[in-house]
Formats: sequence, structure tokens, C-alpha cells
Amino acid sequence: MHSRRKFIKKAAIGTVAGTGLLGIAPALARESAFQGYEDLDLILKEKVLRIDELKDPIIMESVELLRFGDNFLCRVRTADGAEGISVSNNMQMVHLYPIFVNRIQPFFVGKDARKLEELLDEVYVFQSNYKLQSLALWVPLATLEFAVMDLLGKFTGKSLGQLIGDIHHEHIAVYQANNYRGRSAEESIDLIERDVREHNAKALKFKLGGRMSNNADFPPGRTEKLIPLVRKRFGPEMVIYADSNGSYTPEEGIRIGRLMEEYDYDFYEEPVPFDWYEETLEVAQALSIPIAGGEQEPSLHNFRWLIHNNALDIVQPDIFYFGGMVRSMKVAKMAQARGKECTPHISGSGLGYLYMMHFVAALPNAGPYHEFKGFNREIPLDSPTSSLSSEDGKVKVPTGPGLGVEIDPSYIAKHSLVT
Repeated sequence: MHSRRKFIKKAAIGTVAGTGLLGIAPALARESAFQGYEDLDLILKEKVLRIDELKDPIIMESVELLRFGDNFLCRVRTADGAEGISVSNNMQMVHLYPIFVNRIQPFFVGKDARKLEELLDEVYVFQSNYKLQSLALWVPLATLEFAVMDLLGKFTGKSLGQLIGDIHHEHIAVYQANNYRGRSAEESIDLIERDVREHNAKALKFKLGGRMSNNADFPPGRTEKLIPLVRKRFGPEMVIYADSNGSYTPEEGIRIGRLMEEYDYDFYEEPVPFDWYEETLEVAQALSIPIAGGEQEPSLHNFRWLIHNNALDIVQPDIFYFGGMVRSMKVAKMAQARGKECTPHISGSGLGYLYMMHFVAALPNAGPYHEFKGFNREIPLDSPTSSLSSEDGKVKVPTGPGLGVEIDPSYIAKHSLVT
């Protein structure tokens, strides 16, 4: 095993997830079950945004959702014409825009942008929005948050990353992500190599199993052929991750994980369905390969459990799917408190890769490589501080206020107001 690769040490589990509390009086068992969370609970109460220099209210006079084809923009404006703008996760917003217009937009009009963190808590209760928790609520809310943060960045002169923390990474090393399920192992490996060579990536991730498939492979036999084939093709120095998208039961997930350990893989993502918390812990306890997950997780409280109980070694909140950078930073900080890495999942449409880069830039516990699915060239924009291209497997994070890019005004003008 080469020097830069090492498995994360698994901590001993001393909670009710095991058998240690059997026979203890019920009251004592309940007390013991909730001990040890104090540091995480303090993190959940801490403020994330760094905007203390803003002394005067920044009232959002208008909050707009704009659409051109299947591209959605959020634009927030103040009375004096200052504005922030974001590009949504278009793959999801094409279905979810009524929630933005009816449940998110009305709440924020007339509010002080400096109070964004409090507003995120309040909108959760507004019109019982908590009943929509998961992508239905979080994608529209993240779209709004990114636009407000772009506005706050322009008032403070800070990048999105500087609004949520110190900058630890000016460049982001990427892993090449792909999905060639449905193709044979032999065909998959050639396509994986093509993608990796195109961007000179030093790390890659590919798909195992059949996606939430109850142990069915797609096609049959692909996974067990592909795991050794990828290592053989790319050699011992390549960092290799694999994602089953919840394909397995615990027993099968452990069997596949041991095969990945045999070939020196670097993490194993979602071995069982994402909401099988105890089963995720079972797999993590049985294997030495780091277990990654959290792409689909909608709850801060559930992340708290997963982190405290060492069910995950690497947390992967998706900053769109999880409702924005503020909530995701709380997850990253909880992980840091317990010696774990944060390697966020990114959504594959809009400007997800740019938001991810700003988020990762501010993470002291960022993983060594981060997800890359290619750049969106359909949205015309310019960045004076970054080429927005992969150079020797790394991408420079844009600097400057807000998102650090300018979207072509003529392109924005093509969009119509969604009502």
C-alpha cells in the first residue's frame, strides 16, 4: 500500500446500536444513549456566516425565479439595485419550481439578507414546509440561499467560501466520476479510462451493483469483474473510489467491500440503502475500507447520529440536496470534530461544480479529491480569476465577491419570470 493511502481507523462503538446496554434500567439506557453528543450539539448551534461587518439592513425587495428552457435562475434584489444571482439544480427544479414560487419566494421578500441563517430555520416551519423535507424543499431553498450569499458576497467583498470559513484550498483536486452501469466490465473500463485521461485526473469513482437493486448486478457479474480490472488498468498509484448507490444488503455489501479491500480501494460509498442507518453501521464495523455516504441524507439530526456512531468515515452532503452551504458546513464541522473527512457530493446540472468548489475551499477537513462530472458550457460566463478547467487534475477556485463569475447579461435577459 503506497504512503498516501491509509484506511481511517474505526472507532469503537459504545452506544445502544450495539449490545452493551442490554439489561440496563430503561432510564439509565436512555441517558447513556444521548451521552457524548455535546460537542456536536454545540456545533449545530454555532453561526456559520461571517458577515459581522454588515451593520445596516440589506432588505430583499424582490426575489425572482427566472426560466429559459430548462435553466432556472434565482435573482434577489435590494431597493438600490444590488443583486445576487444563482443557477439552480435544473434537473430537479424543472419539477420543483412550484415549491419555490409558492413556499420559498413569498417568505423571503422584504426580509433582511443579513439574517439568512435565522431565515433558513424560520422558512422550514413556514406553511409547514418541514413536511416537504428532502429534495422537494432543500433544492429550492439552496437555490435561494446561493443567490442571497452572492448578494452578501458583493456587499462584503468576500467569496462564497470566505462567507462560511477561512480559505484552506485555492485549488481543488478532482476525481473523475462516471456511470456506466448496464455495460459489461470490459466496455466500462475503456470508457472509464477515456474520461480519466481527458482530464488527467489522479483519482476516479465508478459505479458498482445495480442502484438500490437488492443485490442484483447490472449486468450480472459486472461488479466482481470490474473491481480487479480497474486496479489493474490504472495501477497502484491511482486513487479509486466506488459507489454502490445502496445496491446491497449488509451481508452482500460486506462481501463486496472485502473484495475492494483486497484491491486497495480508497472508499466505499453507500454500500446499503441510504436510510438504512443501523445496516450502514454494521457494514462500517465489519470493514476497514472507509465508508462514505450522505448524498441523499436530508436531516442534520441524522447526520449527527451517523457521525457520532461512526457509521460513516467520510460525509458527503450534497449542497443542493441538503439545502445549501450553511447546513452543509454544520455537517462538515461535526465531521471535523470527530476526525472525519468531508467530500461533498455534487449535483450534475447548472453550476453545481462551482458551488462545490467554493464550499470545499473553506473545509479544513476536505478529502483529497472531489467529485467532477465535467463543466457546464451551456451557461455563458466569465471568471477573471480562474480558467474553470482541469489543469493536471486540479481546478482553481474563483476568487472575488460572491460566486466569482459573471453570467452573460444577454443570457440572463432571455429568461422569463416564473409565476
